[in-house]
Amino acid sequence: MKKILLVSVIAAVSLFAKVDINSANVEELSTIKGIGEKKATAIVEYRKEHCFKNVSELVNVKGIGEKTVEKIKKDITAGKCPVKKK
Repeated sequence: MKKILLVSVIAAVSLFAKVDINSANVEELSTIKGIGEKKATAIVEYRKEHCFKNVSELVNVKGIGEKTVEKIKKDITAGKCPVKKK
């Protein structure tokens, strides 16, 4: 029940706010139309080593091409890069 509620809340938020590809988790990224769990996981893995300076850099993630980025760019943003711990 908690999982359904969480997914519902995330889906509702995604209707009104852009998803930040620099901070969103797999579940949040999966709410983007065209981004399933596999691509969301790939984004998170890529982000461990790289920061997205803009949304077009998503093409650097395996499995995501220019057409996908073009379709979802209105739903995403590349917020401030997190500070990496040494």
